This record gives sequence, structure tokens and C-alpha cells, in this order.
Amino acid sequence: MKIRAGYEISYDCTQPTPMLLVLSVHASRLPDLASPQHIVFDPVVPVTHYRDGFDNICTRIVAPPGRFTVATNFLIHDTGLPDPTAPDAPQVPVEQLPDDVLVFLLGSRYCDTEPLLDTAWKLFGNTPIGWARVQAICDHVHQHIEFGYHHANSWRTAYGGYNDKRGVCRDFAHLAITFCRCMNIPARYCTGYLGDIGVPIDPAPMDFSAWFEAYLGGRWYTFDARHNHPRIGRILMARGRDATDVAISTSFGATTLAKFEVVTDEVVE
Repeated sequence: MKIRAGYEISYDCTQPTPMLLVLSVHASRLPDLASPQHIVFDPVVPVTHYRDGFDNICTRIVAPPGRFTVATNFLIHDTGLPDPTAPDAPQVPVEQLPDDVLVFLLGSRYCDTEPLLDTAWKLFGNTPIGWARVQAICDHVHQHIEFGYHHANSWRTAYGGYNDKRGVCRDFAHLAITFCRCMNIPARYCTGYLGDIGVPIDPAPMDFSAWFEAYLGGRWYTFDARHNHPRIGRILMARGRDATDVAISTSFGATTLAKFEVVTDEVVE
């Protein structure tokens, strides 16, 4: 199947403002592109790209004063299959984990493991080890947090989400990741496109989505505590320790978001 995806995002800047953007599809999905993924800037500015330590494609620009727009529109191939599941996937003992996976056991900016460590073991210490434990974490977080775009809070950590019992998709991901790390299961944050493919259409405006991956049985598997069932058509943009590493834009100066539109639709052929 093919999916058409893209965005148009505008900022108002009071002065020349350096910005770091993470708005390209992840390097692992580049071979799936069915059309070029050109990021268009209005007005036109000099652009440089680099890959960070998580293989995310990052873009550096200096936004000029006034209205500044970033946009793209592309086609991408997808298998059309739901997220893979592996109920028998075992937990890997810490001493056997690859070196590059260990960082995803540690606390981070939004995944504050220390205040949730005892809670995690009380909630999940008696669950079966492996896939079933991660699924138990997703089940709990799915029921514990009330979703609502009006609940968004860019400062909220996993501990804050646990106490507030409300949030957006990133809060579901942060809390589930943190519980996994507390249980010695490596987990990493993911962001990207997730359209209403194979599910009822959500009347709310389209947005980017957050989910997470857990390391089980020697590989990474996708989990989604907000939706809590396998979905079709995820398009990964970036991975990291938490939302800090994958923010779609980081401004080194004052900016105001003026427009935000995201498109993710299956192409009917």
C-alpha cells in the first residue's frame, strides 16, 4: 500500500532564530519512499542536515523575522500489515544486553525512573517476564491516563503523568517507557505519522503520534500504550530516550506557532 504524508507548520519569529528540526522520515524508512521528500521553506533559507546518535535526520536552519513556514508532502510504501507481535519474546538479562541498548535502561529528562521504581515493582513484579510484562504495562497505562489534546503539557514527566492521570500520546509513551526501564526492560521513545488506517476515522485534527519500542528477544518491538492494539501504517520519524531527543522543532529564541497541519492518508489505487 501507499500512504501520502506531510505537514505545513508556520512560526512567527521576532528576530533571526536558529532552529533544529527533526521532521524527516527516519533513515530506516528512506528506502520506502515512493516520491522525494523535499522540505520546502518559505521564505527560502540555507539548510544543513546531519544524523544524530540515534540515526535521526536532523535539519539546521536560521528562521528569518516574520512568518516562516516549513512544509513537505510525499508518498511512502508500507506493508499494510499491523505492528508485529511476539507473545513468546523473552526479556533479555541486563548482563546480556548489547552495549548500545543499555542507554535505554537509564532515566532521562521525561522518563524519571527514580520516583516510579517502587511503584513499578509493586504493579508489575508478579507479571510474567517478557512480552506479557510489557503488555501488562501498556494495559495499565492505557487505563490509567485519560487522553485529551487539552491535557497537553510540555513540562510533564512520566511521574507527572502518573500523578495527573491525563495527557496526550507522549505522556502514555513516557510512562510506559519509564515502567519498562524500572523493570530492567530497555525502552525507547518514537515519534512519527500514524493515520486512521484500518480504524474508525478520528474527527480531531491530525497530529504527529508518539509510541515506544521495547527490546525483547534480541530485537525491538513496537508498543503503543495510548491505542493499545497493533496499528497499520506507522511512519517513523525519530527515536530517542524521550521527547527531548525527537522534538519536531527546537528554537533557540522566541517563536510562536502560527499554523500546524499534518496529513497521513492511505492512497486508494
